Amino acid sequence: MTDLQFARAQMGMSLAFHILFAAVGIAMPIMMAMAEGFYLRTKKPVYLDLAHRWAKGTAILFAVGAVSGTVLSFELGLLWPKFMEHAGPIIGMPFSLEGFAFFTEAIFLGLFLYGWKKMSPIAHWLSGVMVAISGVMSGVFVVTANAWMNTPVGFTYENGEFSDIDPIAAMLNPAALHEVLHMTFAAMVATGFLVAGIHAYFLLRNKQSEFHRAAFGIAAALACVSIPLQVLTGDLAARRVAKYQPMKLAAMEAHYETRSHAPFVIGGIPDDETKTTKYGVEIPNALSILIGHKADTVVPGLDQIPREEWPNVKLVHWSFDVMVGAGMVMLGLAMWAGMAYWKRRSEWISPRLLKSFVWCAPLGFIALEAGWFVTEFGRQPWIIYGIMKTSEAVTPMPNLVVPFTTFTIVYIFLSIVLVFLLKRQFLETAPEKRGDV
Repeated sequence: MTDLQFARAQMGMSLAFHILFAAVGIAMPIMMAMAEGFYLRTKKPVYLDLAHRWAKGTAILFAVGAVSGTVLSFELGLLWPKFMEHAGPIIGMPFSLEGFAFFTEAIFLGLFLYGWKKMSPIAHWLSGVMVAISGVMSGVFVVTANAWMNTPVGFTYENGEFSDIDPIAAMLNPAALHEVLHMTFAAMVATGFLVAGIHAYFLLRNKQSEFHRAAFGIAAALACVSIPLQVLTGDLAARRVAKYQPMKLAAMEAHYETRSHAPFVIGGIPDDETKTTKYGVEIPNALSILIGHKADTVVPGLDQIPREEWPNVKLVHWSFDVMVGAGMVMLGLAMWAGMAYWKRRSEWISPRLLKSFVWCAPLGFIALEAGWFVTEFGRQPWIIYGIMKTSEAVTPMPNLVVPFTTFTIVYIFLSIVLVFLLKRQFLETAPEKRGDV
């Protein structure tokens, strides 16, 4: 592997690791605040116990996420100095605001953890709401910076120099809206289905557990409400990517030839040499209708750009299929759960439904990682779309295999510590074992 490949692999591994905690950091405080809100309304102790436990889990994940986020900030400067030299003054504002949101979240999380008996119930619940709001805003600011890399605006670029910088315009770039919405709902879907799946597993073992029933209800509600909204934001994202990054959309669909009546291609093996997709399932006209709402909409293909500027079509296309496939399965499960609740209310949780949630528990995070692959691989070979190539931004420092190996060991160690802490927090101290169900 070359130093550029080691740098990309290290950055990709760091982002793939950190995004898990970013997603949980957005959604977990929402469920935590919901649990305490239900307690304040119903006075049922099970919701108070749930809020305590989810708060501790949020604190553990917040700490690990802070470590991986710090590593990422170092890597941006060390691995991509040319990028930070030029992009730093442009996207510095969202990163600064993200820092403000991060510290706000930390302050209110501290109040939530240690203020149970020192604050009024409403003030304590509001501190949990503030944790949730600041967690969402932290993600929003980081995603706007990434969106700028896909649709860079807010500056003048002449002779390799950036001038006339407008950080507000940069932060409100054309990709910001759909990326923010898509990422925020993705976090809620992924965390909601994972937590619902975990508690569905324990409910199957102990059907009388009020604790797991309450936890499953809150997590499933968040997941099932978020997934249809996520599909709508996905539709918005596809049409805006078609407008601002047609190359990425063409790779997502393995769409080689510019044409009208373009089909939607599912699966298959894209072949860049023959510009065909073998064994793929085509839905006639679907891509044209998706993009322009008309079958005769002309969809630009990869033939519109030089061959050396194509992203890895196989990786982008397969990642996109995995994301959409996982999303459709979760949407189907959410519709089933919604119908069951509408028909049977108090008896809506059946063993078959619980087993389905267990099997679908990891799908949200699989879709989340696959979607991130689409965003990042689909932008290549550019680090700033149309302005700076990734190869131009990498550090000239040799032997990048050394930091790659070091950080890989760090992430493996963090993963082991995290699994140990969460297992101890959620499994070894389950309510059944304490005899207080």
